[in-house]
Amino acid sequence: MIPIGELIWVSAQPLIRLFICVAAGFIIAKAGFLPPLAARSAGQIILNVTLPSLLFSRIIPAFNSSNVSALGPLALVALLYEAIGIAMSWIVKRSFWVPHRFRYGILVAGGWGNVGDIPNSVMLSLTAAAPFNGTSDQNLAVAYIAVFVLIFTITLFPLGGAHWVMMDFQGPDMIDEDVQEQLKTKQKYLGTAIESTVISLRGLFYQRKSQAENSDYVDEKAVALAHRLSDPPSPSSDVHDDHKTTVPESPETKSEPATPLYRRLARFGYSFLQTLISPCSLSIIIAFIISIVPVLKALFVPDVPGVNIPPAPDGQPPLAIILNTTTFIGGASIPLGLMTLGSALARMEVPGGRLRSLPLGAVGALAIARLVIMPVLGVLITQGLTHAGLLNAEDKVLRFVCIFLSCLPSATTQVFLTQVYSGTGDAQHLSVFLIPQYILMFVTMTALTAYTLQLLFG
Repeated sequence: MIPIGELIWVSAQPLIRLFICVAAGFIIAKAGFLPPLAARSAGQIILNVTLPSLLFSRIIPAFNSSNVSALGPLALVALLYEAIGIAMSWIVKRSFWVPHRFRYGILVAGGWGNVGDIPNSVMLSLTAAAPFNGTSDQNLAVAYIAVFVLIFTITLFPLGGAHWVMMDFQGPDMIDEDVQEQLKTKQKYLGTAIESTVISLRGLFYQRKSQAENSDYVDEKAVALAHRLSDPPSPSSDVHDDHKTTVPESPETKSEPATPLYRRLARFGYSFLQTLISPCSLSIIIAFIISIVPVLKALFVPDVPGVNIPPAPDGQPPLAIILNTTTFIGGASIPLGLMTLGSALARMEVPGGRLRSLPLGAVGALAIARLVIMPVLGVLITQGLTHAGLLNAEDKVLRFVCIFLSCLPSATTQVFLTQVYSGTGDAQHLSVFLIPQYILMFVTMTALTAYTLQLLFG
């Protein structure tokens, strides 16, 4: 049993370091030392140089034929988290009003979490000391996170997640009052439909019960309603006129000319290929191949069982210099990434002076969904897959990564996508949803980390 004080300190320490890095980026951006152009350039360095180097240098030593079987379950968990996040954000969208220019963006904010800088920062700090095993567990944690990064990249770009952000800015704008009225109409229509379904089922239940008991008694009113509900435009129907309410047409419901299938397939294939040959994805794929082929792995790391390759003059494997170089470059990825995250948060502007006009219900619901409900589901999913034998119960790093990545705020990648597709560089609606999540995460992540450590090692 880990003492409670030690448990809280071990859980909070990685987040304190994370907070300091983010705060540094926030402060220098506010002071004008990290303008948008410089932050964008830093982002390009991260995506094309430092992050690929970090993933490459950690995957090769970590993976081998004994743990490569974890790739499938990790991909499954990543896809489940995205699907559940999209479903929860869809429910939030149907339950609370969301600005018109964020009607699809909320699905992206719910489905895609910040799987890069934050989990890598926490895992590298946490696995460096007891109860984990230092460098070997650090490598393993980053390698496992790389699977989530790869799924994130593929689903957001070639599979169309980013297209939802673009769809937000198609068609004419709508004022907030019209959006709110449209939502009320849809909710009223849905409520009436549910009520009608219940009445219909009640009528059928009494009808079958009457027939089963061979009784002359039938709930005539319920049965009549059931028959009439099967044809609700029917003149004889006594159902409320809400059934006949026409939902106002919005830009999102207007049909567009269909693109020929072969063009869509060609566009998808080109986009998918572009994603696979991006530096980040390419480094992950190449590193996984090297790590599971003993002859290739022995070129980079020493003491590969069953392989004997002459060393370089310094006694190291022939290509160890490449692994050492990528390790050196990759060391800059996490602090630089966290600082650019802080600078992105510093440039977000929450509309002031009109707090009541903000979609506070949707903002709060999405934050609770991503940072409270999702971690609970993450624990249940991870434990369920462990009991089912899909996750190795003895691999504590694997289970910890799966649980921890359920408690991530929305990805800041969406900020850049929104700025591009908006045409004005504006991401005002997104900032309202993101900032509360990045504040709440320090509490929920600490709690989840402490609980998970107790679950795995207590």
